[in-house]
Amino acid sequence: MKHLRLTSRPDPERAPAFFELLAASPHASESRLLDWNLGPAEGGTLLYAVDGDPDAFRESATDTPGIESVDVEPAGEGRFHMLVDARPSAVPLLRRVVAAMTRAGMVVLTPVVYRDGTVSGHIVGDAATLQATLDAAPDAVDVTVEEVGPFRGPPGTPATDLSDRQREAVLVALELGYYDHPSETTHEAIAAELDCAPSTASEHLKKAEAKLVRGGLTDFVQG
Repeated sequence: MKHLRLTSRPDPERAPAFFELLAASPHASESRLLDWNLGPAEGGTLLYAVDGDPDAFRESATDTPGIESVDVEPAGEGRFHMLVDARPSAVPLLRRVVAAMTRAGMVVLTPVVYRDGTVSGHIVGDAATLQATLDAAPDAVDVTVEEVGPFRGPPGTPATDLSDRQREAVLVALELGYYDHPSETTHEAIAAELDCAPSTASEHLKKAEAKLVRGGLTDFVQG
């Protein structure tokens, strides 16, 4: 089982209007696909969380090709949830993307994030299927593989992004009181438990902490 983290950037001149609305419009700074039900071949229902203007977004979305209906529910200042009934078959490029991402042997993990003209997410499956999915990407979509490796758990759990050694370093640091205030241990003591140099222990902790912080703030920062 393999895991890929991908970033895709459709050609702006050929991108579906609804993608542009999600990822590159003045009505939303970020959109996150939370779940979907493709249902019949001709349509599906999608649930999004969006940072933006709900009224302006809904007005634009209802006039977008391939979108049958839009139901918006405010979720706090500047945020809303959106339930969309869509008909991908009405938009050729969208139809090809959906076909590539719904093949047997792989799953798309949520959230799928739309921001700054790109869409990024994680897919899990056997190596042959994942390669076939990449090969099936339309010419109008530039796909970048940001990360490839074994599947360690859903991306919504920051600790699953740590390497085994990074996770071990953080657990040792917690046990020794490194994160207490004031700290009850040192890099030297952690290194002794890990059987490595203090500089190596420090590097493991820094990399692990960076991943944990980014994972915990995934709704607010990119990369």
